[in-house]
Amino acid sequence: MRFGGTRRFKEKTMNKVELIEAISGKINVAKKEVEDVIDTMIETIVNKLKDDDEVTLTGFGAFSSRTRKGRTGVNPRNPSEKIEIPAVRVPKFKAGKNLKEALKGKGKSAEPKVEEKVEETPAAE
Repeated sequence: MRFGGTRRFKEKTMNKVELIEAISGKINVAKKEVEDVIDTMIETIVNKLKDDDEVTLTGFGAFSSRTRKGRTGVNPRNPSEKIEIPAVRVPKFKAGKNLKEALKGKGKSAEPKVEEKVEETPAAE
């Protein structure tokens, strides 16, 4: 556990590498392929948020962005000095019903509902 600072880290924190390994092992797909999918998913979500769109994964949650208003703050190096803090866009995540229920122990899992099955095309050799 890390001390000093404002964040407290739990010992059960999963990083990206561990997530890739868990998914790869569960669905029996190469780690590199899983990494590519995760990287593409993150890139797509970030680009949609930059375009001021929302990304919803049914049952899991919704990613969006909002603008936090500018405000007047206090300079931490000189508390008597006021500074203007500009408006900034920040990411937002709203948990979906299945995720909330899974964390409460009511649901079986937090997996989003799959609305249509995508068939794999055989790789060209």
